[in-house]
Amino acid sequence: MNFTILEKTRWVALFLFLHCWNSGHAEEHFSYNSSIVQAYQKAVALRLDESAAILARLKRQDPQNLAVYHIENYLDFFRLYINEDAAEYAALKKHLDQRLAKIRAGDQKSPYYLYAQGDIFLQWSLVKLKFGDYLGAFSHAGKAYRLLSKNQERFPQFMPNYKDLGLLHALVGTIPDNYQWGVKLLGGMQGSIAQGKAELEKVLRHARQNEDFLFADETVVYYAFMVLHLENDANAAWKILQNQHLDLTKNPLHCFLKASVALRSGHNDEAIAMLSKYNKPGGTMDFPMLEFQLGLAKLRRLDADAAPHFSNFLGRFRGRNNIKEAYQKLAWTELIKGNATGYKRYLQLCSQRGVADFGSDKNAQEEAQSGLLPEAALVRARLLFDGGYFQTAYDLLKEKENYRWPNKAAQLEYTYRQGRILHGLARWDEAMALYRKTIAEGRETTHYYACNAALQAGLICELRKDYPQARRFFQLCTEMRPSDYRTSLHQAAKAGLSRVLGF
Repeated sequence: MNFTILEKTRWVALFLFLHCWNSGHAEEHFSYNSSIVQAYQKAVALRLDESAAILARLKRQDPQNLAVYHIENYLDFFRLYINEDAAEYAALKKHLDQRLAKIRAGDQKSPYYLYAQGDIFLQWSLVKLKFGDYLGAFSHAGKAYRLLSKNQERFPQFMPNYKDLGLLHALVGTIPDNYQWGVKLLGGMQGSIAQGKAELEKVLRHARQNEDFLFADETVVYYAFMVLHLENDANAAWKILQNQHLDLTKNPLHCFLKASVALRSGHNDEAIAMLSKYNKPGGTMDFPMLEFQLGLAKLRRLDADAAPHFSNFLGRFRGRNNIKEAYQKLAWTELIKGNATGYKRYLQLCSQRGVADFGSDKNAQEEAQSGLLPEAALVRARLLFDGGYFQTAYDLLKEKENYRWPNKAAQLEYTYRQGRILHGLARWDEAMALYRKTIAEGRETTHYYACNAALQAGLICELRKDYPQARRFFQLCTEMRPSDYRTSLHQAAKAGLSRVLGF
């Protein structure tokens, strides 16, 4: 009898142990283990199928690990943000609610519980912005902010929070006036470039002290973006990336990021070199924008072989943005060769294809609709300036000193281009005089020259620490309404106002 009781007791104890062990093991949790790290690293290298395979295996082996759904969202983000495929967007957007439902069943005491939700909302906000859903973009950014802010209150030392909040805090103060209606959807979000920069730098310090910090490279991308676009310091952004160990031949995102900064910071030759060396590894997602960048860099150097890269981009890209600009650039390759017929043929395609949601595409569309043949010398000067070949551009326009331009628009652009080139050559007094002249003669036109002249004049005054004058020029920029580049110019001016606030 005692033996029976003893046996029963042993079996009951074993049952309870196994039940408790299985219950504990089966609880939904957030484990960013070595497999999750591997899946993340594959995702950010655009080896999406390999990442998906790892995540599928994890779902079978550890179905309660909710970190899977966080990393899985990166796959949809990259596919949609890079491909811009409307059919793919329609098919994948249902995943947002599905993943959030999974994560909300997780451990609410984990710092990843709110963070994963906030990060997913932030990624979908960027996707919706790409597809022209501005209401959805602002709404999702607001949800991301509220979740991340709440998580910061609960876990003030949790570093991934500051990666996302740093970006949001830096951006909120630079939203142009024509999108101020969306600020209401951000749920009282406030911030400044200085605050966002400090938060991102905090994460970067943590990453240097903790080599296993998963989101280190992602933070560097956000930081370089902020320095480049919001602080308007292209050289500083270039130096940041120079100090990173980027795989430019195998990782398309690394190549794209560094080429983007190179194209904005006068390192055009370096951009051509790195983009030419990139050779898409097997198993890596196609990234046609690299072809566009290579074509643009070569065109800015006035190379004869730029056109095939734009054609290659158009043949491979399934999205909606940059299409008009690609046709415009193909038209320019013909224009600078003296082929007016070829120029008009590509401008006709520019007017028919793609969308004009953003600055460069809007500029291309306006050029196509104008019916005017641009002055080839001004196009060459613009390209050379954008490539950082300031002296060559200056010498080219110097030859046109006594040229009678055919209309007021061309004369205005000539004045503006001279100012930009002298600015690039650090001849600031001469540049300021030409910027003032551009503003006086062009502020009532629909061209962007006067608006950007005001922005650039503000930047010179900011560098000279003449903050009252900088504020005046930045404010003047926001008051002009050019037909193209308005949003980006106003955002840059708002960023300038944010930087000089308090001086």
